[in-house]
Amino acid sequence: MKKDVKIRVLVADDHYVVRMGVTAIINNEADMEVVAEAANGTQAIELFDKHKPDLLLLDSRMPVKSGIEAAREIRNRQASARILMLTAFDGDEDIHKALTAGARGYVLKSSTGEQLIPALRAVVAGEQWIPKDVAERLAKRKEFEPLTPRELEVLNELAKGLANKQIADAMNISQHTAKGYLKTILTKLQVSDRTEAVTVAIQRGLIHI
Repeated sequence: MKKDVKIRVLVADDHYVVRMGVTAIINNEADMEVVAEAANGTQAIELFDKHKPDLLLLDSRMPVKSGIEAAREIRNRQASARILMLTAFDGDEDIHKALTAGARGYVLKSSTGEQLIPALRAVVAGEQWIPKDVAERLAKRKEFEPLTPRELEVLNELAKGLANKQIADAMNISQHTAKGYLKTILTKLQVSDRTEAVTVAIQRGLIHI
């Protein structure tokens, strides 16, 4: 890359302080500049279309439209888009969703200071950036049998603290069917009770509350 051409970055995060900190880090690099900032997924898409940045630094969970949704939509429009996910969420399902949506790298906010700039450079160069801790989390996903959309729906109702009858009523199914779903969910998540199921599901990023 020529010395007078900078790597143009779009930063998208709903937390103002995080955006300011990340922007300062990036702008401190002689060959990088933040060309725009977004506070939600919809803004990220609009600003990406407007500025055509070399790279989009994206938070996975934002209001209006999530970072996952934004990444998927942007990659559908421009397959060559470079997207690096910067997030506080380290669940294996969170990571899987981000990479499936088109992110080429995944960096945890807890490691921003030491990994952000190398990650940006790698993704801009067309490489993948999956730190060891993230790779280990992703590998654990293979230990679990995936839940079906209907089972995830039951799990979300379960997270609300609903009893089997209430879940059955909410989903317009029988109590027997609801109980069957619950049994399958416990088996797939490798847990012994409802509370543990919700806890594990949240930790893995299967459900968000």
